[in-house]
Amino acid sequence: METELSEFEQQMRREINAFMDNEQETRRKAATSPPEWPADEAPAPRATRSKPSGAPKTGHLVKLAVRTKPLELDSVFEHISSSISKVEAQLEAEKAARKAGYPIIGYVVETRRL
Repeated sequence: METELSEFEQQMRREINAFMDNEQETRRKAATSPPEWPADEAPAPRATRSKPSGAPKTGHLVKLAVRTKPLELDSVFEHISSSISKVEAQLEAEKAARKAGYPIIGYVVETRRL
């Protein structure tokens, strides 16, 4: 029984040492060698939040909950208004939604200044 236990302990020590040596070698390689990145690809340009040249400099972005039928789920309609008045921007958005074919305006989801 004692010999089996000592043989088991020796086998476990060998496996642990082999594992630790392999792990240390992997860490050494990672620390000394530079990462291998594809050189052919250029870095992707980052998306910026700049406005298009034709976009208004002031105004509001109005989001409305609209429906085409009375028992339909609400969908979001966005309208950019150049008006500095919040109420006027909401009225413009409602007119634009009706003109786009949404007869039922549920409520204003969000109004944000540009």
